[in-house]
Amino acid sequence: MSDTASAQLKRVLHLIPRLADGEEHTLVDIAAKAETDPAELLRDLDSISDRFDDPGGFIEGVSVFVDGDTVCVNASHFHRPMRLTMPELCALELGLTMLRRERTPAEQAPIDRALERLRQTISRVPSNDRHEGTRYADLSDAGSAEHLQMLRRAIAGDRKVELRYRAGGATESTTRTVCAHSLAFAEQMWYLVATSDDGSLRFFRLDRIEAARALEETFERDASVGMRVQEAGRAFVSDTSKRMTIRYSPRIARWIAEREGQPLADDGSLTMEHPVADDSWAIRHVLQYGPDAEVLAPETLRAALADRLARLAG
Repeated sequence: MSDTASAQLKRVLHLIPRLADGEEHTLVDIAAKAETDPAELLRDLDSISDRFDDPGGFIEGVSVFVDGDTVCVNASHFHRPMRLTMPELCALELGLTMLRRERTPAEQAPIDRALERLRQTISRVPSNDRHEGTRYADLSDAGSAEHLQMLRRAIAGDRKVELRYRAGGATESTTRTVCAHSLAFAEQMWYLVATSDDGSLRFFRLDRIEAARALEETFERDASVGMRVQEAGRAFVSDTSKRMTIRYSPRIARWIAEREGQPLADDGSLTMEHPVADDSWAIRHVLQYGPDAEVLAPETLRAALADRLARLAG
């Protein structure tokens, strides 16, 4: 037995819900469940019931009645053992699901076991947890784990890769051979960073790769290829250093600041620079936030955005 404050708190939080049913319990039985003795059990109960500085109007939250070898507890707060709430359980499930997407099949096995146990716990939580408003959400598939594992092996061996790939908006897939330099995880998606035969840099979304196999042919891999996507946090190719400055209103700035790891201004807004792949991408980025995003620079992009809005209005 341990007489530390931490051990005592653990016993109290475990015992009070079991006793707080208004019924009489023997000290011997309760002490056995707590793996302690009746004398220490009584000291625990005294520690939560004795007060010497009750403020005016204080109402006892826990009442303990000891009569001989029995004890009875009345409490309005501790009605069941302490545990996670429904929103907390759902947040854990979401976190584990996101973690699973970034791991190899071998690493996913223990995560799957933890998810199964967590979901069983969620299904047994009683309805009085008041979890109204909790919504079920599922994440889109980030691509085949088998393809991801194979690409990692190909990159480690400096081998070329044959892909059957369907680009966004395309109705049919195409087969191509590329030099696989690295893998990047950006915007919740895996990308293969590769170069084609003419040396041009390409990004291939893992969930759009329908088939992949490593070839025997090797190449001289450049470890610096793909560093821009890691630094920018986004998957795009640009041969220029063009950047844009955007101000986000206080209504949406907090969410963006947390995602980008940036501090907010005193008024709650956020002003930050973004690398620009092309003007079309920049305009789409701003328009998705409606009136809550404003282009501050460059002036050419402000003009292009104004022209796009004018054509939409027309």
